[in-house]
Amino acid sequence: MKISRLLLNELDAVVAIAREGSFRGAALALGMSTTGLSNAVAKLEAQVGVRLFNRTTRSVSLTDAGRAFVEQVNPALRDIHGALDAVRSQQATPSGTLRINAFAAGAREIISPLVLEFLRRHPDVHVDLVTEGRLVDIVADGFDLGVRRADLVPADMIAVPLGHPQRHAVVASPAYFKQHGKPHAPTDLAGQLCIRTRLPNGSLFRWHFEKRGESVQIDVSGPITLDEASLARAAVLEGIGIGFFLEQDVRADVAAGRLTRVLEDWTPPIADLCLYYPGRRNPSAALKAFVDLARDLGKKAKARNGG
Repeated sequence: MKISRLLLNELDAVVAIAREGSFRGAALALGMSTTGLSNAVAKLEAQVGVRLFNRTTRSVSLTDAGRAFVEQVNPALRDIHGALDAVRSQQATPSGTLRINAFAAGAREIISPLVLEFLRRHPDVHVDLVTEGRLVDIVADGFDLGVRRADLVPADMIAVPLGHPQRHAVVASPAYFKQHGKPHAPTDLAGQLCIRTRLPNGSLFRWHFEKRGESVQIDVSGPITLDEASLARAAVLEGIGIGFFLEQDVRADVAAGRLTRVLEDWTPPIADLCLYYPGRRNPSAALKAFVDLARDLGKKAKARNGG
């Protein structure tokens, strides 16, 4: 069958499904309905005369032809979007969509001073902020920007420090410490009940400590293992055990006296929070405006911290 025209959104649909592994995930990433996405794929398959996906009620996977198609189309599609970004960069007013990938605690740090302030200044821009614990390739996964600790930013990315040094905090409820006593060194945790944390890759997180050049990793034990910071915080507030958090996740609880912090001299700052993005030659006006605001935020935060 002769191909009359391949629409950009149909190609985007196929690449997004291949990337996300599901119609639902691709629809969310593209801001489309699953019905609209399915129709776009069906239309493209009809045009090329080849089935690109094996679909069941439970799963979706590329056919051999679909896999070869995506491998060849994906680089060209990036070039097309790059050309569109170049055109948009000439706009005087930022518009369009910015997709940002961040870990949950980092997103909470930037949501008010950066993201919401940006939206107030640039109402024609839509921000799609996705939080997840695993590290992703922001280019391959279709994001414009990422937010991670400085030591986790890929070397080929441009990093913008946000002036929020990251630090861990060891905390428990006052009632727990009254019953079990406070640890005075990391080794004292061996006799304590601790909230264990499972990482996105399935491994158990070991608590990291450092003091005057001495580094210690503790494989704690306790009554429960969780994989989300808000759940661990709830368990600690209920007096179940001691938790190990990023400082910003429990800062308000410590200030209000709901939690008590220990081993503070063993948890020095580890790395600054950074916004990062690929070094595109023609970033969109929206991307440039967001990065400029982030740089300004970082400078002000650094000045407040005496940097």
